[in-house]
Formats: sequence, C-alpha cells, structure tokens
Amino acid sequence: MTFRSLVLAAAGAATLGSVTVARAQIDPDDTGLGTKLGMQQMNNSGEVGTVTLYGRSRQTTLVLLRLDSEPPDRQQPALIHRGQSCATLDPKPAYQLAPAINGLSRTLVQAPEGKLLSGNYVVAVRAASERAARDVSCGELYR
Repeated sequence: MTFRSLVLAAAGAATLGSVTVARAQIDPDDTGLGTKLGMQQMNNSGEVGTVTLYGRSRQTTLVLLRLDSEPPDRQQPALIHRGQSCATLDPKPAYQLAPAINGLSRTLVQAPEGKLLSGNYVVAVRAASERAARDVSCGELYR
C-alpha cells in the first residue's frame, strides 16, 4: 500500500466516523423563546391571558394560547383575524386555531411568524355556547 492510499483510507475512515447533527430550521427572527403577548378581556368576560408565537419554519408558526378564568370544561373557538386592533378586526377569520379548552389552545399555523407579528393580525376567542357570537378575549399581534 502506498503512502497516498494510506492517507485516503484514513480520510475515508475519519469521514465515516463523523456524525452530523441536523438542526430544525426555525424562523430567523425567532430567538427560540417565542414572542409572548397579552390577551385582554372583552365584554366583561374576565378571561385574560397570553398568546405566545414560536416560529417553527419559514412558513409555520406554533401559536399557544393560555386564558385565565375560562369556565371549566368549555370549548371556545379561537381565531386569528386581520386587523390592527381588537376594535377594528375583520370579522372574517384569516386563520383557525384549535378551540380553547380549559383555557388552553395549541395550533401550528401555516403562516410565518413575522407575518403574524406584522401588526396586522389579532387573536380572538369567542363565547362557546351563545347564539350571538361575542368575543370574550382578544390580543393584538405585533413585534
């Protein structure tokens, strides 16, 4: 075996022995800690809490919703609407979230975190069992 063969064999063995660790691709604007914003009560519901957004990829965002004082064993629809404030949101939802059950909702939304935090979207939670839909909690999304 020649010196060159030995060097190539050693290089090949070193390459086979190395391990590459794959990292999940996250939104470049997300630190991994998420962006946590407040949810305010609407219509004297007493339901306040937080919404936290985590960029999971360039096109998806994990949205976690936590409400205090939601009545137990109740499912309340949660939605993301276009709008710059809770008072001026577009009634047609832009994104559907998992319902808030016992004050918690977790949804992977097919939208980049930066888009949702552009100041043009609002999260709203609706009363569950009323004929006339009314918001019980709302949070404005901005960075």
